[in-house]
Amino acid sequence: MPSGNRCIVVTGYGPFRGHTVNASWVAVQELKSIGLDDDTIELHVYEIPVSYDVVKRTIPGLWEKHKPDLMVHVGVSGMACELTLEQQAHNDGYDRYDVDGQVPHTKMCVDGSCHNVIASDLNMSHVCEEVNNICEMRVKAVVSHDPGRYLCDFIYCLSLHINKNRTAFIHVPPLDAPYNASELAQGLRAAIKSMLSQLTSP
Repeated sequence: MPSGNRCIVVTGYGPFRGHTVNASWVAVQELKSIGLDDDTIELHVYEIPVSYDVVKRTIPGLWEKHKPDLMVHVGVSGMACELTLEQQAHNDGYDRYDVDGQVPHTKMCVDGSCHNVIASDLNMSHVCEEVNNICEMRVKAVVSHDPGRYLCDFIYCLSLHINKNRTAFIHVPPLDAPYNASELAQGLRAAIKSMLSQLTSP
């Protein structure tokens, strides 16, 4: 990567339960296709299986490999109707089985952490406002403080423990409920650009 360029890593999740096609990964792939309208940004995308063990093994490696300016995790929520910007994550209460039929032995994300709740230093309310002020974009955003204590919450918590200054999580609704893949990707792009502006502000 040329000197001075910024690096962004965006992950989406693979299939699970009723989501044989996971809207998060479809949206992230579409984001990769349309890009971020900035040649100084190198964008890397990864599909992550809905597995606690894989998340624990993979995510620290992505931080180490890319040393990203911003790590954005994307997941699907059947309850979401808008782009849902998660402000915080939980460290405990992980008792729902993943695609491998497993749960963390301690029901925790980071064993020994003194934080039951950990928040991103990125201001999601500000991101939400900027996304919703884009008149020509159909996608709208909301802020949430409960990612759900499943793999979405888990991956967010793990990355926040690594670097809470440069980590975000976004829930998307299922495809065409109401947004298609292109619209979701446009929303992700707008949110990410807003987050980057916070990182570069004095």
